[in-house]
Amino acid sequence: MTMRADVKPVAAVPRAVLALLALTLVLQVLWQAGAAPPRARARDLPPAPSPAALRLAALGEPVALSKLTMLYVQGFDEQAGASIAWRELDYGKVAAWLQRVLELDPRGQYPLLAASEVYGAVADPARARAMLDFVYARFAEDPDRRWPWLAHAALVARHRLHDLPLARRYAQAIRLRATGPHVPPWAREMEVFILEDMNELDSARALIGGLLRDGLITDPHELKFLSDRLDRLNQRDSGPKP
Repeated sequence: MTMRADVKPVAAVPRAVLALLALTLVLQVLWQAGAAPPRARARDLPPAPSPAALRLAALGEPVALSKLTMLYVQGFDEQAGASIAWRELDYGKVAAWLQRVLELDPRGQYPLLAASEVYGAVADPARARAMLDFVYARFAEDPDRRWPWLAHAALVARHRLHDLPLARRYAQAIRLRATGPHVPPWAREMEVFILEDMNELDSARALIGGLLRDGLITDPHELKFLSDRLDRLNQRDSGPKP
């Protein structure tokens, strides 16, 4: 086979042209390598649907839909090609979605766990407080079953937010409202320790005295613990009275 007369061999191309082509190829490769990859944009969490819409979508299986909805909400911070930090989420929308999940399955505990231990752990005091207040509001609807999450909220308020009045508010709600037989004594005693942290020793003494008198605590070990605690408070130097 003979080469066509109008096709020149590579050797016939001037070296300057070959060098220019090679330089162009190198620059193209370098530009592609240095270009930032396309970034996926994270979508905002949409508003929660209405209770009526969710009931219609449940098709008679509200508990199953509640679990699927919870998976959707908790997985929203990880989207295809993008990740959303909790502090960037709209916590008003998060609370609304968690509320919808509870409405589908009022006996479910996971939305409250997520609010107090997951979303409440965000390094943003305002958002953390929003989640703790959500737990507090939902606790009032079923105190004897939802007290563990308010107890955790009290600990978050006490140790992470360093807000002792807020921690006492939650602990007091547990003492006054969670009175069922399965609520452990320590949950009702949380307020005592918070009062001591607040240096409100007279209030702590009065509260222990009330716990000893009201008959809700019957375990001998718990009664002895409270009696010993009261004795230590009575012996503790609380400083001069104004």
